[in-house]
Amino acid sequence: MDTFETETLNQFAELVDELQLCFLDGDAYSRPPSLQEWKTASRLTHRIKLLIFELRGYVTACSQYKIVSQQEKENPDAGTSGESQGFVEFTDKEIKQMPKHIQGLMIVNRQRCHWRKRKSGNGFSYEVRFRAKGLNLSASGKTKELAKENMKRKLMNAQVPTANDCQTASAPTTFTSFATYYFENFRVAKVTEQTYKIDFRRCQNYLFPRFAETPLSKILPFECKTFLDGIRAEGKGKTADELYCLLSLIFKAAIAHGIVLRNPLDMVVKITHQRESGTALTVGEQERLLAAVRGTVYQHATALAMFTGLRPNELKKFRIEGEFLIAENSKRKTRKTEYKRIYVCKRLRELLPADEKPYICDLNKLRAKIRCVLPNHKLYDLRVTFNTRCKELGVSEHARMHFMGHSLGALGAAYTDLSDEYLLKEGKRLNFW
Repeated sequence: MDTFETETLNQFAELVDELQLCFLDGDAYSRPPSLQEWKTASRLTHRIKLLIFELRGYVTACSQYKIVSQQEKENPDAGTSGESQGFVEFTDKEIKQMPKHIQGLMIVNRQRCHWRKRKSGNGFSYEVRFRAKGLNLSASGKTKELAKENMKRKLMNAQVPTANDCQTASAPTTFTSFATYYFENFRVAKVTEQTYKIDFRRCQNYLFPRFAETPLSKILPFECKTFLDGIRAEGKGKTADELYCLLSLIFKAAIAHGIVLRNPLDMVVKITHQRESGTALTVGEQERLLAAVRGTVYQHATALAMFTGLRPNELKKFRIEGEFLIAENSKRKTRKTEYKRIYVCKRLRELLPADEKPYICDLNKLRAKIRCVLPNHKLYDLRVTFNTRCKELGVSEHARMHFMGHSLGALGAAYTDLSDEYLLKEGKRLNFW
């Protein structure tokens, strides 16, 4: 047995021992099991079942597919078929010669195209490929330079397909190409622009280098598990959670397109990362921080974050109108732009300039300043402090959630429209801060 099989069987044995012990005590044979014992037993049984499925999948994979050689692991350009792969780079001058609609696509694709070396008769040829926004171009040549020139010629005459064309076009079947196709045609319509950029950047930084152009049908549960375990081993538990979700979304999209039949993530146990919530500042810490930033470039941003609960990205765009600060709510998943109105309390008003046009400093420098004054706190803790003070001062739940930019739920959002008078009445409680 190899290391994976040994570790899995050890886990299996430990779970069986734990399952047995959860029913054993002094009077275990003279009474029915308690509800807590049944819950514990059910949880352990489920984990044992998952381990069995995982071990069975690994044994099946080892019998059907050859283990990738150490040489292929060390060569990041090696494809699943052993063919050499890489990228062809385009210069700014070459891109400027292309049509406008192609220039944007080239920049999004980091000014490069995939290439691979393929056997052709008694020799070899190079194929350069470009996929984006429904385009699926391929050009070949005896050398990479010739293949690149042929691709340039095709890009010069390429037309981006219309929405109807995209619906009928066949989807790619390799990981990076399909993931890009899914993001550009489906994911972009489901999330905000900021979320789209962050998710796609995670794919570029983690998923694309790992899975490259591996056929989706060849990616096994064990590969996904090993990849995610490696991310967690680096101390990036939150990143591993997010990559698990992205991988699952991509494979579910591949199932919907009929490319694969099963999601390999179904066999991989998701280990949820325990997120650390922020900690509110005490009154003493709050006054110490305000004293440290008073009269400096950090004063306005610190006061706004503390006395309005604005998220760091919301500090860059807001306005003050009369009694209220108006800011765009950055955490709404709908396409509709929503604004929140936050009462400007007396303490905040005293710390802002007379023209009500506060200066927002570099937020990374502000974070460093907060760590210097309060080593156990961070910028996000100022938002937690505002929420805590709202509760302590008796601000109503609906007004507090509006100030924080939290959702009232589907029913609350559809049938609740808080008036300025109500928000003003509840907001004035903050004057006792």
